[in-house]
Amino acid sequence: MIESLNRDCLCISLDEQALARALESEFGSPGLFALVRERCPYLFSAQPVFVSRAHLDRMARTIAAIESVVALPAWRDTVLARAPSIARHDGGARGVFLGYDFHLDRDGLGLIEINTNAGGAMLNAALARAQRSCCEAMEQLVPRFQHVIAFEREIFAMFEAEWRRAGRTRPLRRIAIVDASPQQQYLYPEFVLFRGLFERRGVPAIIVDPSSLELHDGELRHDGLPLDLVYNRLTDFYFEEPASAALRDAWLSDAAVVTPHPRAHALYADKRNLVLLSDDASLAGLGVDAGTREVLLAGVPKTELVEAASADRLWAARRGLFFKPVAGYGGRAAYRGDKLTRRAWEDIAGGGYVAQRYAAPGERAIDVEDPARMLKFDLRNYVYDGAVQWVAARLYQGQTTNFRTPGGGFAPVYSTP
Repeated sequence: MIESLNRDCLCISLDEQALARALESEFGSPGLFALVRERCPYLFSAQPVFVSRAHLDRMARTIAAIESVVALPAWRDTVLARAPSIARHDGGARGVFLGYDFHLDRDGLGLIEINTNAGGAMLNAALARAQRSCCEAMEQLVPRFQHVIAFEREIFAMFEAEWRRAGRTRPLRRIAIVDASPQQQYLYPEFVLFRGLFERRGVPAIIVDPSSLELHDGELRHDGLPLDLVYNRLTDFYFEEPASAALRDAWLSDAAVVTPHPRAHALYADKRNLVLLSDDASLAGLGVDAGTREVLLAGVPKTELVEAASADRLWAARRGLFFKPVAGYGGRAAYRGDKLTRRAWEDIAGGGYVAQRYAAPGERAIDVEDPARMLKFDLRNYVYDGAVQWVAARLYQGQTTNFRTPGGGFAPVYSTP
């Protein structure tokens, strides 16, 4: 049933006028819809992706299993020992918006990666506000408005929880949304949505480059004003760039609550973690029980580190593998094995890569005039404190998600019984 819906249901669920209202008046800012259409026209897909409740439950079980492993002292000792020293600092916060990304093809389900600064949550909240049912059969599948409102409340509550987990007791006073050259970032419109979310709840917020921050008298400041919390969207995961110096010092001295942070990246997002999570002997050695190991081995495709000793074997088996840099993000420098050139392989074989058994993405038809045209999709689970907050799809063409595909972008997930 699911495959047929994703193949044959070509109705439009996106209400453009409702999306404009959500971006501009309901919780965005004037001109934001025009900015989205000008800068990132393929940010939102017009069609939903259909996923069964059984598959949503399987993803949730896999996520719960991983969270239980990450909570083990043996896991923390193992992964933090190989991480930069900054990751061993614990400021108390857990880290907002973990992104557990899955491929789902028919009954094949595989965790592709975990991200610690997963973007798109507020964009998907806006998208959910702009859904319409195209027929009576879809009425029960369209996201309910009360669920969207609850998700938005949960997002703000998550930041408040991070503040309290870090030992703070007074109310939040000021938040900084931090990324490199934020106005030039592709997902800058989402930063604007977050700023609006915080300010509607009485907390002033700014969107800034990390180089504009300074640490003064034990406080992280911007333009002389103190900052309580940093919502960190940098891909400088360990604050190694010169521009991140003040943020690094603030993190290590607990001058501000930073979330997500280097410790979360080491515990969750380092691609080498997938090697441990997909190896039964390694999991058993960490003290993981048999039932949890069974869930993980079924949900995490077999992954191994690319090393000189294994290079010839992995090259021979490349057609069934996907290669990713250990420190990569956003699909950068990632390669499907069956598309791999010798030149690219030389870089991979030099080290710093993992090889993951290829898990095929799902497919979704999106073109009424050309029903045979299919886009790939993955499923992103937004997770905090072990709980799935929201599930969204990303439609794309090519090796990895790119938001450059006509008809592609974020798509709502319609769950069927």
